[in-house]
Amino acid sequence: MKFALVTGANKSIGFEVAQQLAQEGIYVYLGSRNLENGAEAVANLKAKGLNNVEALQLDITNDESVNNARKEIGRKTNVLDILINNAGIYGGHPQTALESTIEQFKAVYDANVYGAVRVTQAFIDLLKKSPAPRIVNVSSSQGSITLHSDPTYKYYDYKGVVYLSSKSALNMYTVVLAFELKNTPFKVNAVCPGFTKTDFNGNRGTGTVEDAGKRIVKYALIGDDGPTGKFFSEENNPATGEIPW
Repeated sequence: MKFALVTGANKSIGFEVAQQLAQEGIYVYLGSRNLENGAEAVANLKAKGLNNVEALQLDITNDESVNNARKEIGRKTNVLDILINNAGIYGGHPQTALESTIEQFKAVYDANVYGAVRVTQAFIDLLKKSPAPRIVNVSSSQGSITLHSDPTYKYYDYKGVVYLSSKSALNMYTVVLAFELKNTPFKVNAVCPGFTKTDFNGNRGTGTVEDAGKRIVKYALIGDDGPTGKFFSEENNPATGEIPW
């Protein structure tokens, strides 16, 4: 049996990703900042007959929480096959280059960038023990500098400097991480789930969590001949999925 960790998995896209991975027979640890919320999510999955799931207290912005989560999983398995860095925040308004506060930047980067770094570094030893380790950093096409420099891009007018720049930073982390692991079995990619209807965006999204989950899970399950160090958004490129950084 394979083992996976999904951060921010108690609701929305993270929950759907956990559900789809569990449906594939993978044992899934649902990381949740609030353990009660995580336990409720696990109960919902078990009610659907998915018993290969377990809640894990995990606040990606807290070193102690991340280290405790690593110890907890380490007591139960010596290998982790899949890591989905999904947890993140938007950061509120305003998000203009001249009005956004340093506190906004710090909070968003702590979750969207440093959080992914914390978790990846904490669990890399378990991932290295997998014969086919996969890391998916849940990004956003909104983090593409190339697309946001193009006036024809459909979201060109939707600029949010804090959130967008945090995803650009996460993308660079993905590139460098994939480079450092290029001569290993690792596959490391950034994946945009699309403009999904969740409470993250006030339910203004147009896509479903089911489709978003499929887009992420696809790259969590790619074979040995699959891509690494790439950026995918099937919403923006239905043909091949790959989009520019």
